Amino acid sequence: MQVQSLLEKAIHFEFLSAEEGEFLFKNAPTSSLMYVGNELRRIKKQNSNKVTWIIDRNMNTTNVCIANCKFCNFYRIPGHKDAYITDLSQYKTKIEETIKYGGNQLLLQGGHHPELGLKFYVDIFSGIKKMFPNIKLHALGPPEIAHISKLEGITHTEVLSELKSAGLDTLPGAGAEILNDRVRRMISKGKCSGREWLDVMRAAHQLKITTSATMMFGHVETISERFEHLVWLREVQSEKPTDAKGFVAFIPWPFMDDGTLLKRVKGISNTVSDDEYIRIIALSRIMLPNIDNIQASWLTVGEKTAQICLHAGANDFGSIMIEENVVSAAGAPHRFTSAGIQRSIKNAGFEPQLRTQEYEYRDLPENIEQQIIKY
Repeated sequence: MQVQSLLEKAIHFEFLSAEEGEFLFKNAPTSSLMYVGNELRRIKKQNSNKVTWIIDRNMNTTNVCIANCKFCNFYRIPGHKDAYITDLSQYKTKIEETIKYGGNQLLLQGGHHPELGLKFYVDIFSGIKKMFPNIKLHALGPPEIAHISKLEGITHTEVLSELKSAGLDTLPGAGAEILNDRVRRMISKGKCSGREWLDVMRAAHQLKITTSATMMFGHVETISERFEHLVWLREVQSEKPTDAKGFVAFIPWPFMDDGTLLKRVKGISNTVSDDEYIRIIALSRIMLPNIDNIQASWLTVGEKTAQICLHAGANDFGSIMIEENVVSAAGAPHRFTSAGIQRSIKNAGFEPQLRTQEYEYRDLPENIEQQIIKY
């Protein structure tokens, strides 16, 4: 294999194998990867200078979870004194605040609660939609769908169909971590397998539910397992119905290690450098030519590195995250207001464009408040 020949394949939107991607990661200069990633972004986006972003809030249905992920500081075991289940009155208050800040979406996730089945989520979704018909629900994720399926003894498709009828708009790519089951047994044994994660997404795409995909890296995985992960996502995207968006975006971020079991007990720390993250962004664009949007995770890598990623293949800056409790609990300290995220995008040389989760453009609401709520 040669770097230049592989980059030439990539610039023509050809699929590279996992082995070819790994070869580029290990051998290609960062500048070359950035150039090709940026060219692919430019071609795919028809020379648009827009970088998209969204205003939403990440609320949690419950912090009770039996998955016991070794990278999560957020969850509590059943019966813990700090355990909670969010009720409709709390959603109402926080959605009203979200609208005040210009948001029109709720990112709604939680734990694997052993007693909360399909009816609980149907009631929550339908209750929110009754109060706020225009609020979009970007909710749950494949591990939670798999968990509900097991509790109810029904298929992923049946669960997703009921949730869609109750108000689910789009499905996040949560809980992917690394899809290889060797890794999952080490860090998230209580979650669904990598194959089941992919199967849930296949079912969602068949139902025309738009999804996103993620990768949390920089812990116990090998480089080859990262690229295997990317190829599996690409394969699922290739299988989607032609009239479905499938994975509308891919978001990679480094493992946040502060206070986690992986760090305290196993001694595993996040060693992902800024350069390595930029290379992964570029290679995500290269390896995933059939996924339109690549998001830079400013929440985990910070503003400056995320800005550089916009010149390496990323075209999206994600959300201002009015509220976020899970990744922050493991040491992600960064925050943006709507004014701040737009300023950051402009300072990187791009035009900020507010979007929906379906990546449709929306106008910035007038007179939105800028203050970030502290939790």
